[in-house]
Amino acid sequence: MQEALRNIWTGLTTAAPLDQANLVFGVAGVWLMIRRSLWAFPVGLVAVAVQGVLFYRTRFYADATVQAFFFAALAHGWGHWVRARGDAPELPVTGLSWRGRALLLLLVGAGTAGWALVEIKWTDTTMPWRDAFIAAFSVAGQALQSRKKLENWPVWVVVNLVAIASYWKADLAYTAFLYGIYLVMAFAGWRAWHKAMVRQPGAGRPAASP
Repeated sequence: MQEALRNIWTGLTTAAPLDQANLVFGVAGVWLMIRRSLWAFPVGLVAVAVQGVLFYRTRFYADATVQAFFFAALAHGWGHWVRARGDAPELPVTGLSWRGRALLLLLVGAGTAGWALVEIKWTDTTMPWRDAFIAAFSVAGQALQSRKKLENWPVWVVVNLVAIASYWKADLAYTAFLYGIYLVMAFAGWRAWHKAMVRQPGAGRPAASP
């Protein structure tokens, strides 16, 4: 544990500028998303661009590739949040139906398996199943967030828990620490969006499909 704490401190104090930018923009983007601010989107676009470079350098290819999807999803979500709100101050938070949740899990499971098998065959990735699992769930989380669905937050909770365990096992204590921050923020976002959904008159009802 002492060695892990030293690694975390070393990471915080000696991280490369790109790593520090990843932390700053990543935390700022999630904080703004918790507050349901439109500023979360331009900040998020910068954050995923930085993350894409970092993941590619460490050979987490699925995570690196999925940043391109995140970029497109953030751009789409930005426009959707503005257009779909109409004359209202903001787009309301809504939830998926039980059928939508079941379909989501089915698609994410299939995506994880397919992605991992492709990586095993065609790349030299270090942790194909972990890589694919986090990438598939992250795609789902980002898509749900772009549609302002409450379920995006429990999906991010799962992603962060798996990431923390994986990076800790790989002796990447600093990276695990960063995902620990995101885990706490995911729980905070879940709580904040749920409270906002409950306060919305006539809003928050589950949609018929994802």
